[in-house]
Amino acid sequence: MTTGDWIADLRVLLEPACVFTDDAALYNHSFDWWPVAAKWRQQDKQPYRPDAVVRPTTLDAISRLLVWANQRGVPVTPWGAGSAVTGAPLPLSGGISLDMRALDQVLALDELNLLVTVQAGKMGHELEQELNSHGYTLNHSPQSLNRSTVGGWVATRATGQFSSRWGGIEDLVVALTVVLPTGEIVQTKLTPRAAIGPEVRHLFIGAEGTLGVVTAVTLKIFPLASYQRLEAVVFPDIESGLTAMRRIMQADLRPFLVRFYDEDEASHAMQEPTFARCVLFLGFTGIQAVAQAEYATSITFCQEAGGESLGAAPVAAWMARRFDFSAIERVLAQPGGVAETIEVAHFWGSIFATYRSLKTALAPLATHVWGHFSHAYPQGTSLYMILIGEAEDAAAAEARLHQIWEVAMHTALQEGAVISHHHGVGLARLPYLREDLGTAALPLARVKAALDPNNIMNPGKLGFDPFQPPGR
Repeated sequence: MTTGDWIADLRVLLEPACVFTDDAALYNHSFDWWPVAAKWRQQDKQPYRPDAVVRPTTLDAISRLLVWANQRGVPVTPWGAGSAVTGAPLPLSGGISLDMRALDQVLALDELNLLVTVQAGKMGHELEQELNSHGYTLNHSPQSLNRSTVGGWVATRATGQFSSRWGGIEDLVVALTVVLPTGEIVQTKLTPRAAIGPEVRHLFIGAEGTLGVVTAVTLKIFPLASYQRLEAVVFPDIESGLTAMRRIMQADLRPFLVRFYDEDEASHAMQEPTFARCVLFLGFTGIQAVAQAEYATSITFCQEAGGESLGAAPVAAWMARRFDFSAIERVLAQPGGVAETIEVAHFWGSIFATYRSLKTALAPLATHVWGHFSHAYPQGTSLYMILIGEAEDAAAAEARLHQIWEVAMHTALQEGAVISHHHGVGLARLPYLREDLGTAALPLARVKAALDPNNIMNPGKLGFDPFQPPGR
């Protein structure tokens, strides 16, 4: 069956208004927010273009679509808001880009058990605003909150800026509705905890649409807190700040905000061009007496590590602008502009060496190489590297971005760090995934073969197919 034939067949199967094949729709679903994709746009390149965009409005339509696609071997790649920064929703094999944005309703708000059930296409900021109007919050706050969907969070195993207290999306998801590649609908049981075999919902959290289509999610919610305490603390060096972070987290304190900037990025975090000291941003919230006690103990740990308090103002200013992407976007808007953000994670005993190795290895590839540590845990923390530079033109910038990824991933693997903390795999990390997973790739491949024997769901992703370098 030719592409034209199956598209005509698709319009018979579904409402014609749900199927788009115009150039604008296909173009808009050929790029996400990966900086490499920005360079493709500037070169008029569309290496991964769908043949059709389908925007279903019902669960039944998705089920019927996947039955049809499975029978005909037509690839289907789920699409949320297209805000991934690694190429995760780009269709490597063409086929259908399954746009979930029409499924955007809150299905249930359970104020007694503190749960919300929402369709996967709901935008994050819209859900947060609706919850706020009832006195609740998700406490899931990625920088992309205003441009990402609930389904996208689940697909990429996302986390937010406040994860040091409330965890990643895997800690907030209580139940899922998923359509399997065969069209079968699976609803995991809604329960606070269960011991009835492996937790099925975790198969789909982080699967990037390779095992099925997440259509609805039940999430934990929290009452809005009335008390908040913020503090900025400067440190003489990276190691002393990391020591304070580790002691705070290992003492089982619960700051909602823990972000530690190296001396190069600190001037941007502080909005002071001449600022050149390492700085830690802390935030505490909840019951006032508890939050104050956590704050006081944390500050003591900071002082014992050589820290000096600066007050709340720098952190409050950061909180007000924390969704702002404009600095990166301005660089990428220039044809030769090079800008990238790469996050890895490691244990406390190894994170400083990983930072030092990445800083050294990446320095020749960008004008600025900044680093900060966030998303802290009792065992370790994430490390976020930001690179800003310039190349001759868009083609040279694309090549530089690929080189940055290659150096960063090899360096992280040499240090024993995990190659992604919260941005997922997509295309950027695909060449390095099997080395990171090791023998754990085997059960994943067998699950994929069992659930998607015809390999229609986001084929080529997560290392399930032979890899072809992106855009080359």
